[in-house]
Amino acid sequence: MLRGNSPTKVDEKGRLKIPILFRSEIEQEHGSEFYVTSLYGDSVRVYPFPVWNEIEQKISAAPSTNVAVKRFLRNTNYYGQMVTMDNQGRILIPPMLRESAHIRDEVTVMGTLKYLEVWNAEIFRKKMQEDPLTEADEQALSQLGI
Repeated sequence: MLRGNSPTKVDEKGRLKIPILFRSEIEQEHGSEFYVTSLYGDSVRVYPFPVWNEIEQKISAAPSTNVAVKRFLRNTNYYGQMVTMDNQGRILIPPMLRESAHIRDEVTVMGTLKYLEVWNAEIFRKKMQEDPLTEADEQALSQLGI
């Protein structure tokens, strides 16, 4: 499971070095291929390819007329690209996605159990302040036994 947060930087060529916190687990469990994408263009999702492949299998079993599936595929294909981690642990964030999500310089890389989420550090700090965990969220989590 990918958990925790690791601040890092994206280089001038748009390469993200996968933080060591996540890299060894990903390499051991999933290898070095990734599907890099986004749902909304505001952040980057880095899926180890076997995890993304599971998602694709579930989607392919859904009816082709399912509107939510169509939107999901539209967005993830628009922003998405297959990438391979180099020997130094870097992956290239696609230029269109880098621009859309403002991925440059300082970024926050967070584990979200099965994939990594990458945010512009400043934008993420603002998001945390503007959209805090609420008592209603705590109650909803409590109902899940968390």
